[in-house]
Amino acid sequence: MQPASATPSTAAEPERSGCPVAHTPLAGVGGCPIDHGARPAVQRSRADQFVWRLLRIEERPTGVSDAAVYKSFRRSMLISALRCTLTYVIFPFVLPMASFAAGVGPVLGIIIGVIAMTCDVFTIRRFFQADHRLRWPVSLVAFGIMSLLSVLLVQDIVHVLS
Repeated sequence: MQPASATPSTAAEPERSGCPVAHTPLAGVGGCPIDHGARPAVQRSRADQFVWRLLRIEERPTGVSDAAVYKSFRRSMLISALRCTLTYVIFPFVLPMASFAAGVGPVLGIIIGVIAMTCDVFTIRRFFQADHRLRWPVSLVAFGIMSLLSVLLVQDIVHVLS
């Protein structure tokens, strides 16, 4: 004999999934009236709303997952790392050995720096669009990298113009 609190497995599954509606009586009606795929309305702080307006962020598309957010972050950090590696390792040691490539370093630095900063902006946009819980710390890191890249970009521009 089953205890009084036990329910059949078909009726217990909706409760385990978090649905407040018992699905057994609704089987002939067409299913559950609650849209289980809908995202709850997000309450955003004033600071979040400011960033959304500043970066012209629209609501998160349905196909964007957290994995896509992390992939975007990794891509922008890799491009920034490539930029720093070229600036501090490759250009100072390899390019002086190649006399034909004397002015190539700063030009490549400008191109890669602009690409890296653009990727950083897209990363911040993606984290805010996903309402990710780490959006502010990630934005702080990305903004710091963008600040450093801006200094390098100005140095490269000055070098090219002189």
